[in-house]
Amino acid sequence: MATALQNLSQYREDLVPDATGLRIGIVVASWNHEITHALYQGAHDTLTKHGVVPQDIITYEVPGSFELPYGASKMIQKHAPDAVIVIGSVIQGETKHFDFVCSATAQGIMDLNTQAQLPVIFCVLTDNNWQQAKDRSGGKHGNKGVEAAVAAIKMATLS
Repeated sequence: MATALQNLSQYREDLVPDATGLRIGIVVASWNHEITHALYQGAHDTLTKHGVVPQDIITYEVPGSFELPYGASKMIQKHAPDAVIVIGSVIQGETKHFDFVCSATAQGIMDLNTQAQLPVIFCVLTDNNWQQAKDRSGGKHGNKGVEAAVAAIKMATLS
C-alpha cells in the first residue's frame, strides 16, 4: 500500500509556488462528513498557508461523491476558479455499490480535467473501512486534503 510509506501531510514547502491571487474551488461531499470535513480543513488550511485568501476559496457542498463532478462543473461555469479540489469518501460495503460510485466519480472528474481545461484535483478516499479513511484524513497517514491543496496550487500555476 503506497500510503503506508508516506505521510500525506508532508511536503517540501519551498517547492510550492506562491498562491497569492489564485481562486480555488472546493467541492465537498456531505456523505461521511467526519472524514470529508477533516479533508476540507486540511485543504483549506494549506491553501491559505500558501497565500490564497479565504474569500478566494469558493466552497460547494454536495450530497455524496457521485455528485462531485456535477458540483465541480457548476462551480467552474459560475465562478471560473483557477483550480477545483473535489473531496469525498467512499467506504467499501457489502455490495458492488462501492465499485460503481468510485468508478463513475473518478471518470467524471477525469472528464472535467480535459473538457473544462482547468485542473480538477481528485481528493476522494476509496477505503476498505472507516479506520483507513480516518488514517488518511488527519490520522497516522496524514491528511490527503493537504496533498490535494498542494496539487491544486502546482497545477493552477503550471506554465
